[in-house]
Amino acid sequence: MSTVTDSLLSVIGQPQARVDGPLKVSGAATYTSDVDLPDLLHAVPVCSTIASGRITSLEFATAQAMPGVHAVLHRGNIGRFYRISGNSMDTGFVDEARPPFEDDVIRYYGQYVAVVIADTFEAASAAAATVKVGYEVARHDVSDELDSDDEPKVESERGDAARAYDSAPVKLDATYVTPVETHNPIELHATIAHWDGDGYTFYETSQAVSNHQGTLMQMLGLPKEKVRVISRFLGSGFGGKLWMWPHSLLAAAASRHTGRPVKLVVSRKMMFQNVGHRPVTQQRMRLSADRDGKLTSIRHEYVNHTSIADDYQETCGEITPFLYSVPNLRVTSGLAKRHVGSPTAMRGPGAVPGLYALESAMNELARELDIDPVELRLKNEPRVDESTGLPFSSRHLTECLRTGAEKFGWARRSPDVGSMKRDGLTLGWGVGACGWPGVRFSAQASVNLRADGTARVVCGTQDIGTGTYTILAQLVASQTGLPLDMIDVELGDTTLPLGPISGGSAATASVIPAVLQAARAAVDIVLARAGALADSPFKGAKPEELGFTAGRVHRKGAAPESGVPYGAILEAAKMYSASGSGSAQGGFDDPLKKEYSIYSYGAHFAEVTWQPEIARLRVSRVVTVIDAGRILNPHAGRNQIEGAVVMGVGMALFEHTMYDPRNGAPINSNLADYIIASHADSPALDVTFLDHPDTVFNELGARGIAEIGLAGIAAAITDAVHHATGVRVRKLPVMIEDLLTAKPVA
Repeated sequence: MSTVTDSLLSVIGQPQARVDGPLKVSGAATYTSDVDLPDLLHAVPVCSTIASGRITSLEFATAQAMPGVHAVLHRGNIGRFYRISGNSMDTGFVDEARPPFEDDVIRYYGQYVAVVIADTFEAASAAAATVKVGYEVARHDVSDELDSDDEPKVESERGDAARAYDSAPVKLDATYVTPVETHNPIELHATIAHWDGDGYTFYETSQAVSNHQGTLMQMLGLPKEKVRVISRFLGSGFGGKLWMWPHSLLAAAASRHTGRPVKLVVSRKMMFQNVGHRPVTQQRMRLSADRDGKLTSIRHEYVNHTSIADDYQETCGEITPFLYSVPNLRVTSGLAKRHVGSPTAMRGPGAVPGLYALESAMNELARELDIDPVELRLKNEPRVDESTGLPFSSRHLTECLRTGAEKFGWARRSPDVGSMKRDGLTLGWGVGACGWPGVRFSAQASVNLRADGTARVVCGTQDIGTGTYTILAQLVASQTGLPLDMIDVELGDTTLPLGPISGGSAATASVIPAVLQAARAAVDIVLARAGALADSPFKGAKPEELGFTAGRVHRKGAAPESGVPYGAILEAAKMYSASGSGSAQGGFDDPLKKEYSIYSYGAHFAEVTWQPEIARLRVSRVVTVIDAGRILNPHAGRNQIEGAVVMGVGMALFEHTMYDPRNGAPINSNLADYIIASHADSPALDVTFLDHPDTVFNELGARGIAEIGLAGIAAAITDAVHHATGVRVRKLPVMIEDLLTAKPVA
C-alpha cells in the first residue's frame, strides 16, 4: 500500500475555508425546498386542534371544489402505510412509529388528520383552512411535573450509593429541571416526492439519507432500489432532521395519488408540533463527599416525558458513571407519558440535560464543602472508566480544566456572592465540565483520480452545515497532494456508496478510514500503471518503489519535481481515471468499545454581568477548552464550538416551549415568542482545542465535536448567575422573575 509523507498531512489540522462556501454565498446551493420539478404540486397538511380524543367527522367538500385543488387525502383514501420492523441504524429508525392516518385516535395537538394537494402553496393553504374536523374530545395531559409511569430502570450501578450517602459528612440533594426545547433551524422541514410509476425519488431535509431510505422503503412497502433519497445541502438540523417524520409519507402518497411530484414544506408552527423536540427532564441528584472533597456517592435519578404512543428516552445518565471517580453510584431512568408529539434527538441528546444536572450539583457541592469547584473536579479524576473498568482511549479533562482556568483568569475569582465588580457591574463566574462519546458508524467511499489532474470523492453521507464537504476534500488532499479546489466532493444521495448519519458527532470519524482507504487504493492503481507502461519513465518499477506527492509520481527518495503529473500516467494508459473504494465498520456495538472507553472531554468557564438596579443579566464571556483528539479543520471546528456555546446561552437563559393546558397546543410556536440567543446575546468567545490525537479510535486520531460544546455550558452559566446574584436556579431557563428576589450586595 502506498504511504504519504508528513508534509502531505499538513492539509489536516490546518484551518480551511469551506469548499462549498462559494455555492452558499452565491445562492447556487440547492436546498430541498428550492427544488422545482416540472408539473410540481404543493401539499399542505390539516392538523388536529385537540391533544386527545378521536376524529368523528371530516368535511372537505368545500376544499375539494376550490380552484387548483387536486385532492384531499385522509384515512379513507390515502392507502396503506406499514410500520418498520424495528429501529436500527442500518435498516431504518423513527421516533414517531405510527404512520399518518393509521387510525382516528388523536394523541397530540397538531397531529395530521388530512392533507390538501393543489397547484400552488397558496391554493393548498386556503383549501386546508376550510376542512372541518369533528372530534370526540378526551382528557389530555401536557404538564411538566413528572413521575415515572413505571418502576425506574437502573442504567448503571456500583457499590451501595444509598448507604454511602447516608453516612457521608457532606451531602447534596437537589432536583434540576430542563424544559421542552424546540429545534428551530432556519430551514424548515421539507419533502419533495416524485413517483414515476415504478419508484420514488425524494428530496429531503435529512441528516441521514441512508436511514431515511431504509425507513421509507419499509413504510411504503417497496424494495430498496425503488426509493432514492437526495439531500445535497441542509440548513441545519440539530438532530431534528435525523429521522423520517410523517410528512414524508404524506408527500409520497400525494405524488402517487396525483401522478405528479409534490412538495410539502412544514410550517414554523408545525415545527413545534410534528417533528420532535427535546423533552422535559426532571433529575434528582444526590451527591456525597468526605470533608476533603472526595466523592463517596452519586445518585442520579431522571425522568423525561415522552409521547403517548412512543417510548423516547433522553439518556441523561450516560456520562455520569465515568466522568468522576466515585466508589458508589446508581443511575436510574423513567418515562412519563404526555399528549405531545414524540420527542427526538436534539444537539447532545442525553448528555446536555444530564450534564446540566450533574455539573450543577458538583458546583453546589463545592460550595457546601467550601472548595473551589475546579479543585473539586480535579480531586475526583478517575484513572479508568469506573463503570466498565476499561482504560480510556484518551482523556485529558484535567488539562482542559487547568488550561481553561488559566486562560479565564480563574485564580482571581473571589468565591463570595456578589463580591466581584467591573465597570459598575456585578460579575459572576462559573464552570462546567463536559463529555461526549466517540462514535463511528459504517461507511463506504469511492475516490477517482482523473486524467485531467482533478479528483472526485463520493460518499452517501450528507453535509448538514458542519463542513463535511471540506473534510472529505481534505482527506483526499492528504493522500494526493492535490489542492482542495481540484477535488470534487459529492454527497447526499442514496445512489452513492453507503454513508453514515450526520448525528452523534459521528460523521467525520466514520468517513476517515473509508475515504483514506479509497484514496490510497486509487493512488496504488496509478503507481502500478506507472511501472507497467512501456513508455513510462518508471518502466519496471514496483509500486512500493514509487512515491505520490503533490499530484506527481516520482521515485522514492527523489524530489517530487523530478516526477510527472499523475494525469500523464493515466493519459498514457488511455484511462479516464483510477478508481479506489474504501469501507469501514462501526455502530453502537463497535467492538473497539469492548476494549476502550472512548469519549471527548472539555471545560467551560462562563462570566455573567448583573445589574441589580434594572435586573439585567448577560453572559459576557466564555472560555472553552476541548479535548477531542486531532481537529481536522480548526476553522470549522471552532465554529462548531462557538455555535454550541451560543446555543447553550439560549438553553440557560431563553429557550422553553410552553403548552396551553386547555388544549395542549404549544403556545409560543413562532420565532417571535420562542426566544433563542441572537448575535446581541452572544458573549466574547475563546475556544481552545487540545492536541492529543486519539489514534486508538482512528489513524488520524479525530473524534467528533458537534455536540460537546453544548454539554456543560448551562451549568457554568447558572453557577455564574448564583455567584453574581445569590439566586440558585435549578429549573431552566433562568427567568427574570427568579432574579427579582436577588438582594443588591454592598
